[in-house]
Amino acid sequence: MIDLKFLRENPDVVRASQVTRGEDPGLVDELLAADEIRREAIQAADALRNEQKSFGKKIGQAAPEDRSALLAGSNELKAKVKEAEEGQKSAEDKVFEIQMRLSNVVAGAPAGGEDDFIVLDTVGEPTTFDFEPKDHLELGTNLGLIDMERGTKVGGSRFYYLTGDGAFLQLGMMLLAAQKARAAGFQLMIPPVLVRPEIMQGTGFLGDHSEEIYYLERDDLYLVGTSEVALAGYHKDEIIDLRNGPLKYAGWSSCFRREAGSYGKDTRGIIRVHQFDKVEMFVYCKPEEAEVQHQALLAMEREMLAAMQVPYRVIDIAGGDLGASAARKFDTEGWVPTQGTYRELTSTSNCTTFQGRRLQTRYRDENGKAQVAATLNGTLATTRWLVAILENNQQADGSVVVPEALRPFVGKDVIEPKR
Repeated sequence: MIDLKFLRENPDVVRASQVTRGEDPGLVDELLAADEIRREAIQAADALRNEQKSFGKKIGQAAPEDRSALLAGSNELKAKVKEAEEGQKSAEDKVFEIQMRLSNVVAGAPAGGEDDFIVLDTVGEPTTFDFEPKDHLELGTNLGLIDMERGTKVGGSRFYYLTGDGAFLQLGMMLLAAQKARAAGFQLMIPPVLVRPEIMQGTGFLGDHSEEIYYLERDDLYLVGTSEVALAGYHKDEIIDLRNGPLKYAGWSSCFRREAGSYGKDTRGIIRVHQFDKVEMFVYCKPEEAEVQHQALLAMEREMLAAMQVPYRVIDIAGGDLGASAARKFDTEGWVPTQGTYRELTSTSNCTTFQGRRLQTRYRDENGKAQVAATLNGTLATTRWLVAILENNQQADGSVVVPEALRPFVGKDVIEPKR
């Protein structure tokens, strides 16, 4: 949610942000007009309440014979106060409704859409082979790591089983991420995967992409597509202590996405599926610390990808491709040999105070005044990484070399085809 004071003082900045996102800049003027009506309604209600208070004192001081007439006037004034308070609430509700439709202000992201990202860095050379490489699903099936056929039989399309060493590959990756997170000062969390509507709304996921989210109507609960949602809600309506630095959490959970509108895209294998596991980093900090924390999250992601022995690149996502809550987002994309391109493996977003304001998460500044906290998130490991791990580490005989960092968890150096 955007800060109304910032909006009033910097309307052109917010309009430019809307244009960068490819969204309606007219929403800014709509909100400014609604805010003006809200402030006028508050002043009118306050004036009537003060008048009512003064009138009450006048009644208390009046002679008994005058009180009957004064009480009649008091009832008339009471009705006016009630009407004014109803007008105030209606004006406040209108402002809130528009605020919830306005995305976060873009900070430093390039303009444009999905294809207008800027490549910031490329690490490692794209993997090449002197044989015809297999894709991750063929490798996973031959090696007994992935079972899509039975996953579809049991759960429908885009479901799968990770079996045998495939399960250990994922568990090893997740455990390594958890260990690295703890060493970097993150508190590991296993959060709820079902959340209330106000938590999902507070993180900014119930806008244009709400069709991506599984909703359990009978229980009025949402299945999370990332543990960012539950971690953002962890300190809802709280004043947190940031005197000793940012609060850092790492959430390990299963995640669920409907993938609405993506039919025909990435239907083969486990690139785009309905259920997956993920370790997600989440940071609460003071707003002036957010950019430094953003770079720190990106550095953590880089460290994990290096351990997976996967060539990757870092891109700066364009404003039109940002989620509503992100002011800026960096993606890391791993090289997928059989597709001859880079595919998203992680993302890290600076959400500034957007989520903190919606969820009323605050901290006290050096003067003891409550201020809105900034929030950031970043993926440290997820199921999709298996695609890049398998394809980049395959050998001519169909075996896959296990990345050295995962060998203690998998229990072998090479995963070989079943004989």
